Amino acid sequence: MAQMRVSYAPPTGNPLGTNITFKICSSILIPIINLITKRTWIGAENIPKTGAVIVANNHLSYFDVLNFAHFLYKNGRAPRFLGKVGVFKVPIIGRILLAAGQVPVERETPNVGKAVDHAKRLLESGHCLGVYPEGTLSRDADHWPMVAKTGLARLAISTRTSVIPVAQWGAQVLMPTYSKKIKLFPRTQITLKAGKPVDLSQWYGREDDQQALIEATAKVMREITTLLEEIRGEKRPEVIFDPHTSDLPRTGNFKKKRKKVAEK
Repeated sequence: MAQMRVSYAPPTGNPLGTNITFKICSSILIPIINLITKRTWIGAENIPKTGAVIVANNHLSYFDVLNFAHFLYKNGRAPRFLGKVGVFKVPIIGRILLAAGQVPVERETPNVGKAVDHAKRLLESGHCLGVYPEGTLSRDADHWPMVAKTGLARLAISTRTSVIPVAQWGAQVLMPTYSKKIKLFPRTQITLKAGKPVDLSQWYGREDDQQALIEATAKVMREITTLLEEIRGEKRPEVIFDPHTSDLPRTGNFKKKRKKVAEK
């Protein structure tokens, strides 16, 4: 990790936050995304054009980060993401991600707190931070958002940064959850809907209060789930899947791990 130096330079360029690496990657990836998807974007006016902001999205597929970034990029912001450190250790890809301003995170380790420090410095510089509050792909059988981790709430409350909820649907068809195979044709309908800022002011100053963090996190996830209900035209389940009480592993491909256990 010592050689992985994160840049905290204030955002510049157009879209705001773009650097040369981000620009090159976008010029390659966006035409591919356009070729294999049909897009419906709703609520883009809720994404602020300048200033620090946290944008929170549900997590369905390995591909949804590209849809999420595409949505933000085309609406004026080149986001910064916190990604698992393993991806940054992949030759060439890791260097590209760092050069594009993305931040490595060591999940489920004592060093995970460093991610919050990185995120705070990015927000202090005025960046748009893309976040997946669940911390991993949804394990809900019908792809509804799960009970999320409290890192987002801690970050938003301690920095008093605006949180924009975004729901996404369709990525799990384009690339099924935990699969690395892409459905190229026919083009997949991808919908993203951004809501208005979530008011977390009642918890300001309580970033060390675990109950406050749980309540604030739940409020953000309710807003994301409401947006997803509107996209899907369906009601959320009465019981929210909770990875903290499930016997499934909290991170990683649980389907792959189950298969390995069955083969032993």
